[in-house]
Amino acid sequence: MVNQASRWSAGDYAANAAFVPALGAPALALLAPKGGEIILDIGCGDGTLTAQIAAAGAKVIGLDASEEMVEAARSKGVDAFLADAQALNLPDQPSRFGQFDAAFSNAALHWMLDPDAVAEGVFASLRPGGRFVGEMGGEGNLALLRQGLRDEVTERGYPAPAEDPQWYPSVEAFTRLYNCAGFCEIQASLIPRPTALPNGIATWVKTFRSGWLDMAEVPEEARDEVAAAVETRLEPALKHPDGTFHADYVRLRFSMRKPEE
Repeated sequence: MVNQASRWSAGDYAANAAFVPALGAPALALLAPKGGEIILDIGCGDGTLTAQIAAAGAKVIGLDASEEMVEAARSKGVDAFLADAQALNLPDQPSRFGQFDAAFSNAALHWMLDPDAVAEGVFASLRPGGRFVGEMGGEGNLALLRQGLRDEVTERGYPAPAEDPQWYPSVEAFTRLYNCAGFCEIQASLIPRPTALPNGIATWVKTFRSGWLDMAEVPEEARDEVAAAVETRLEPALKHPDGTFHADYVRLRFSMRKPEE
C-alpha cells in the first residue's frame, strides 16, 4: 500500500525541492551509468535524475507512486510509469526489457514502509551481477524538523500520527535487510548533510509534509499558519546568522550487487 504521507505537488516540488536531485549527484556518480545499460529508477519523482541517467546513454525506466510526479517526469521525456515499488511487478518485464543491469533510487526508499518487499522486488528485477545504488534518509534524518512539526501540531490539538510514516534505518538494519534479500557486496554509510532551504522551513513543511498534515487532520486553511509557526519554533536550532534556514538531513548512501549465478 502506498504511504498516505507521500503526497506530492509537482509544482511545489519544482519550486521548493530542486536541492533533492541536485544533491543526488554523488549517488548518481556511484551508479556510473554506461551506454547500452538498462536501468530502473525507483521513486523517480519528476525525472530530473532519470533524464541524466538517460543522457549517459542508458535505457531508463522510471517508477513512481505519484501520478502527478510521473506526468512531470514524462514531460521531460522520461519513460516513467505509475507503480508501487512495494509490489514491484512491471508488466511483461522479461519480454520488454529483460532483467535490469542496475537499479537506482534517490530520496525515495524511506517513503516505502514495507522495505522487505522493496528489497525482494529490486532483487528479482536485476540480472545476476546487477547492481543497486542510491541514497535515502538514514537514522537521525530530520530529527529536529520532525520533532518541531510534531510539537506544533500536537500543541494545537491536532491528532498527529503516533509514529512518523518514514523508514530511516541505521546502517546495520539496512545492511541486514538487503543481505536477507540476497544481495552481496553491500556498502552503506550515514552522511550528515545539513541542507540549505532557500525558501525557509514553512515552505519545506508544506512541500515535504503535505501528506503528514493530511494524516494529522490539519485543514488546508490552517496550514500556512502552522508551517510559519514551525519555522518560528525552529529558528534557534536551524536558522543561520545570515537569516537563512537549513534542514538537518542525514543520508544513507549505498551500493550492492545481486550475486552471479
